Amino acid sequence: MGYVWGVDSAQEVTKELYDCVLKNFGKPEYWGRYLTTVPNTSEGLTSKEISLLHNSGTKVMPIYNNFKSATGYRKGKVTAQNATFHAQRLKFPKGRVLFAHVEKAFNVDESWIRGYVDGLYNTDYKPGFYIDPVNGPFSSAYCKAVSKDSRVSNQSVLWSAQPERGVSKARKAPKFNPAKPKCKSNVWGWQYGQNAKNCPIDTNVIDDRLYNMLW
Repeated sequence: MGYVWGVDSAQEVTKELYDCVLKNFGKPEYWGRYLTTVPNTSEGLTSKEISLLHNSGTKVMPIYNNFKSATGYRKGKVTAQNATFHAQRLKFPKGRVLFAHVEKAFNVDESWIRGYVDGLYNTDYKPGFYIDPVNGPFSSAYCKAVSKDSRVSNQSVLWSAQPERGVSKARKAPKFNPAKPKCKSNVWGWQYGQNAKNCPIDTNVIDDRLYNMLW
C-alpha cells in the first residue's frame, strides 16, 4: 500500500500558485479544491483550473463547503444533492469521492451523516468527509451513524485534519498516521500541515485507494 503527497487550497490554482508549490514543496500529485465560492472562505473551482492541474499531471480532490451546520437527515441529503450538482457541472466523472467539509465548530449529528451517505448512494459519486476527529462532535456522531447503518463505514472515506505536524516538502512528509474515530472507518486522507507561509496551501498525505478515487 502506497501513500501520495499533495496539497489543498481555498484559493484558485493559478500558474503562479502552482509554481510556488513546485518550487517550495515539490510536485503535488493532487490538489484539493472547493466546488463553490463561499464569501470570505473559498474561491470556487473552475474548468480552467481543472485543465491547468490535469495538464500538470495533478489530480483534483473536490471539497464541498457551502453549508453552515451538519444536523438532520434531510439536510444531509440536500448537502449531498448540492455537492453532486456542482461535481456534475464541472464534469467530474463517475466513482469520484466528494468531500463534505465539516468544520470542528459545526453542530453534527448522526442523522446528517447518514443523510449525506444516502444522498450520494444513488449518484455516480462516493461520500467523503473532511473532519477533525479529535476536536468537535464529528467522531461520536460518526460512530453513532455507523452503529445504525453499516453503509456509512463501508461507503464513506474520511480525510482527517489531525494530528497537525506542520507543513513540509513532499520528500519530508510524515509517515501516514492520522487520528481516527474510535469505530470502523476508512481514514484514507490526512491533512498534516496547515497554512504554509510561502504559498497559501495545506499539505496532505493520502492512501493510494483515495488517490484512485480522484480526478
